[in-house]
Amino acid sequence: MSYLAGHWSYDPFLIVALVLVGWHEIGLQRLAARSRPERTRQRRLRSLWFYAGLAVLLIAVESPIDYWSDDYFFVHMIQHLLLMFAAPTLVVAGAPWQPLLDALPGRAGRTATRSVLRAGWSRPLRAAGRALLAPWTGVVLFSAVMIVWHLPAAFDLAATNQAVHIWLMHGSFFVAGLLFWLQIIPSPPLRPRLAPAEQAVALIATNLVMWILAIAMSSFSQGSWYPVYDHLPGVTLSPLASQQIGAAILWVCGDFWAIPALIVVVRRMMAEEGSVGAALERILGRRRARSGWATGRIAATPVPGSDPRPDNSGHS
Repeated sequence: MSYLAGHWSYDPFLIVALVLVGWHEIGLQRLAARSRPERTRQRRLRSLWFYAGLAVLLIAVESPIDYWSDDYFFVHMIQHLLLMFAAPTLVVAGAPWQPLLDALPGRAGRTATRSVLRAGWSRPLRAAGRALLAPWTGVVLFSAVMIVWHLPAAFDLAATNQAVHIWLMHGSFFVAGLLFWLQIIPSPPLRPRLAPAEQAVALIATNLVMWILAIAMSSFSQGSWYPVYDHLPGVTLSPLASQQIGAAILWVCGDFWAIPALIVVVRRMMAEEGSVGAALERILGRRRARSGWATGRIAATPVPGSDPRPDNSGHS
C-alpha cells in the first residue's frame, strides 16, 4: 500500500491545471449566457471529459507513478501510456477550445480568432496549424515519437536530464497523442480530417508499430535496453524482467484504446456502406475512400443530438 500512498510530489502543472479549469469555467458561463439550454448541457458534459484528462495528466506527473518510474521501466511505460493515450483522448473528447477562447477578456477571444484566421501576420501560424492538423501528420508523429523515445540513447538521455524528460519526452508524447486522436475523435469545432476507412488504417498501423516494439523489447531481447536501470540499489526486479513487463503493458494497453476505437470506426463505415463486407473493402482499399478534407480547412462538426443551427457564440 505504501507504493500507492507514498511519494506523491508537487509539480507546477498543478497550478496550470487549476488555472485551466477556472478559465474554462468562465468560458462556459459566457457561452451559456447566449446559447440554447441544450447546447449548454452538451458543453457541460464535454467539460467533464476535459477535466478528467487534466486529472490523468496530474496523476502521470505527480503521483507515485512518476516516482517509481525512475526505478522500474514498466512503471515508466504506464506513465507514457497515460500521456499518449488516456489524457489526450479525454482532452480531445472534452473539446475545450471554444470555451477557452471565450474566456478571454471582453471581445478579445473573437478578435484574436478573427486576427489569427485572416491577418497577414498570422500566415506562418496558419501554415503551421494546417501542417500539424494535416490528416496523416498526427498518425506519423504518434508512431515516430513512440519509436524514437524508446531507443536506448534517447531514453537514457531523458532519464538523466530532467529538462529533456519533462519538456521534450513528456511534451512530445502528449502533443503527438492530441494530434493523433483529433483525427479519430470529433472535438468541436474541429472534426477528424481522415475518412473512416483511413481512420481504421491509422489505428491498425499505429497498433502494429506498438506490437513490433513490444515484441522487440521482450521476445527478441536477451538483456535490458536501458543502462539507466542497471544496478539500481534496492530494486529486486531485474532490468530485463521490468522491460518485459513494460512490453506486455504496451501491447495490452495499446489494444485497450485501439480496439474500441477501431470498432467505433468500423460502425461508422457500416452506417455509410450498409454492411460489414463493404466496410472491410473500404479498409482494404478496394474502394476509394471519401474524404471531406480536400480543401485542407478546419470545419465544424455537430455533436450527436445537438441542434445543427449555430448559436451566437461568435466562433465557428
